[in-house]
Amino acid sequence: MTWTYEPEVSSPRDQVRLLIGDTDLNEPGNWIFQDEELDAFLAMEGGVKLAAAQALDTMASTEAMILKKIRILDLTTDGPAVAAELRARATVLREQFYSGDGNLPDTAELVVDQFTFEQRLRNEQLRQGG
Repeated sequence: MTWTYEPEVSSPRDQVRLLIGDTDLNEPGNWIFQDEELDAFLAMEGGVKLAAAQALDTMASTEAMILKKIRILDLTTDGPAVAAELRARATVLREQFYSGDGNLPDTAELVVDQFTFEQRLRNEQLRQGG
C-alpha cells in the first residue's frame, strides 16, 4: 500500500487528503489513509467532498472505538468528542455537496409508462427551444 500527497497536482485523491487533513509530508507513518483506501472512498461515493465525508466518518468510528473516554491522573482522552467533531465536519462537507451548487438537478421528471415517456420527450424539446 502507498501514500502520496502532491498538492500541486490536485488529483481527486489529493483533494480528499487536503479536506480531511491527512497531509503530513514531514512525518512518515503519521498518515491516516493509504492511497488505495482513498481511491476506494472515491469509487464508492463518486465525488471528492462525499469521499472526504466518508473518510471522516471512518476516522470518527475508529477514534470512538480506540480512544474511548479515559482519565488517568492528569491525562484525559475523549475519543467520543473527537469522533463528534469529525462527524460534524463530514456533515458540513455533505451539506456543501448537496447545497445546490450544480451537483443536483433543480427538477426531476418521473417516467413510469409510455405516456409519461412521450411527455418527458416533449418537455425536453420545449426546454431546448424546439
